Amino acid sequence: MSNSNSVAMDSSETQEPNDLPQLAVQRKPKRGFAAMDPNVVRELARRGGIAAHRVGTAHEFSPEEARAAGRKGGLAGRTNATEVVGELEGA
Repeated sequence: MSNSNSVAMDSSETQEPNDLPQLAVQRKPKRGFAAMDPNVVRELARRGGIAAHRVGTAHEFSPEEARAAGRKGGLAGRTNATEVVGELEGA
């Protein structure tokens, strides 16, 4: 007994998962330093650092600046951790 309300579909209308268009994720090609060998990038950075020190434009942290930066980073780390813990406890 066939159901008269059903619509007959031929094989061209059925879509199997393999027949669906593939959504290809195209990655953009790497450019600049990202496209270079990491050792070449490291060597370029080393040479740039040497040149900056030679010219006098390189920044060197004083012990006080280093201490302040470390303190600031430590406080920021603790702040984020307490926010996450607070969110977990409240959930």
